[in-house]
Amino acid sequence: MKFISTKEAPQAIGPYSQAVEANGFIYTSGQIGLDEKGVMVAGDVENQTHQVMKNLFYVLEAAGAHFNDVIKTTIFLADMNDFDKVNKIYAHYFGTHKPVRSTVAVKTLPKNALVEIDCIALAGVDYTF
Repeated sequence: MKFISTKEAPQAIGPYSQAVEANGFIYTSGQIGLDEKGVMVAGDVENQTHQVMKNLFYVLEAAGAHFNDVIKTTIFLADMNDFDKVNKIYAHYFGTHKPVRSTVAVKTLPKNALVEIDCIALAGVDYTF
């Protein structure tokens, strides 16, 4: 098992890792709209979702992976009425790649975030031909 960490994404706010690589997979912790200094981005669910996706990008990058390596995501929403807004931003970052996904409405998220996303990706994918 290999623990993954990057200063480009916020440090864990509890006793957990940003990501772990094990048995050919990368498992990320849920990311919320904190910037790399641990400060919640200002604004609405759209701003938070963009920050969440940036955080996931940097954590995956630190593990040597990309969004195209993601096979599963889970989205946690404080308000299911934000589904369409989050979905549009999520689709922008994943493009034509469409990992499997679950979306769940929750009562509250850490730091009163509006959205949290985690993912599972393939590790060690070689893109050279």
